[in-house]
Amino acid sequence: MPSTMIETSTLPAGSAVDSLEPAKKFAYHRTLDKLALVIPTLCEAENIGALLDNVRSVLDPLHTPYEILVVDDDSPDGTGAVVEAIALDDPRVRLVVRKGERGLSGAILHGWQRSDATVLGVMDADLQHPPELLPELLLAIKDGRDLVIGSRYTAGGDLGQWNPVRKLLSATAVWVTWPLQRSQLRAKDPMSGFFMVRRRCLPQGAFQKSGFKLLLEILVRGRIQSVEEVPFAFGLRYRGASKANFKVAWDYGILLTRLYASKLGLPF
Repeated sequence: MPSTMIETSTLPAGSAVDSLEPAKKFAYHRTLDKLALVIPTLCEAENIGALLDNVRSVLDPLHTPYEILVVDDDSPDGTGAVVEAIALDDPRVRLVVRKGERGLSGAILHGWQRSDATVLGVMDADLQHPPELLPELLLAIKDGRDLVIGSRYTAGGDLGQWNPVRKLLSATAVWVTWPLQRSQLRAKDPMSGFFMVRRRCLPQGAFQKSGFKLLLEILVRGRIQSVEEVPFAFGLRYRGASKANFKVAWDYGILLTRLYASKLGLPF
């Protein structure tokens, strides 16, 4: 049988999620660093099979224990069925289905909670994040970094074929995070959805499940002592539709308000 979990979250939207507490029944390889790579999905049936093949092909030669958790928000397009078929042949691939919930940050935390791995990662399912970068991210973690980011803004990175308006909006969204970040640990791409972090750096109950920009919260609230950014060029979506919409922008505005209020000691 595939390693499949179908769950209904009972936490209300916006509630804090403890990303530190791993599921005890998945306790193995505790003496070795293990990577848990979460891939959140919503209607990615056309992309997820190829992505899982590519990810495993670049991770297998590294001889590092890993598992891939596809956290699917109950996609109606058959995304789960594609993952289940792959999980039948590879128990390192696991499907976790969330019922009645949406939100990228919540999906990531949902997956991290269901692993005992010491290194936690995330990447998009739309093939815009290159799996070939995963070994370099993992190497930086093994070299002692707490947080490693696949970065579009560091030297050598590229936003790809975005139009000028989208590039301007993205640059503005990054710029407004500058005062929130610690001066010695500022990331050039705090909006990235492609990164790895050590579990021990994530304080309990610090993060919100609503929203789409978990990395920014980790940079602001995490116990991070070192950050490295690895450049990559943002690719084109291969198939399917972008999830960017007004709600994403609204949630980001709420997150910024919450983080600035906390920094200034104001209630929110």
